[in-house]
Amino acid sequence: MLLKMTAGLSGPEFNLAPGDEHEFDDAEAERLVDAGFAVKADADDAPVASPARKKGKANVVSASGDAGAE
Repeated sequence: MLLKMTAGLSGPEFNLAPGDEHEFDDAEAERLVDAGFAVKADADDAPVASPARKKGKANVVSASGDAGAE
């Protein structure tokens, strides 16, 4: 069964990102759909989940005013 991934999935034979399509056997395909990791590829109107974003400030270090960063 052809599935469209809604979450990333990696294994010894594939490395899939959200939005990628891949052919799985029926049992594995049903398991992935039930878990929410994929939707059937022919369901064009099914939304693809976007990765969660972190809230808060970015972890950025500034060299300004740091004597050790010269």
